[in-house]
Amino acid sequence: MTTKRRKAKTVIIRKLRSAPDLFHLSILVTALLLPQQSFLAASSSKDKPYAVIAGTVWGPDNRAVYGVTVKIRRATDKPTKARWEVYSDHMGEFAQRVPAGDADYILWTDLKGFKPADGKPLRLVQPVTVHIYNDEREDTGLHLTR
Repeated sequence: MTTKRRKAKTVIIRKLRSAPDLFHLSILVTALLLPQQSFLAASSSKDKPYAVIAGTVWGPDNRAVYGVTVKIRRATDKPTKARWEVYSDHMGEFAQRVPAGDADYILWTDLKGFKPADGKPLRLVQPVTVHIYNDEREDTGLHLTR
């Protein structure tokens, strides 16, 4: 009884272009298809100045708190309506871009549905007011208590 030998198969895998190569190719095609003036205008219109409000949410034990909803509004807007809503990360930090220029912003936390590890309810000591002068970064902190 003879056994059949299997023939070895050759597999050819084409090397796909990497993402940066495709990105550079798309820029080249865009630059060739669009007139020079409109291409420059399109790229510069996205570069609007902005400021950053960054901060940390602190718990009653002076540790950073994860997963807290931070709401931000302009001081001139309605008191109950937030314009921006961000969440604190695992380090308790958050950041939000706001328009550059002279303005006051009010920050507060929404603790509805938030369950701390020990199960005791938390509340914000007081809302925080942040003043932005121009295109800058302003750091602040929100302190929670029982």
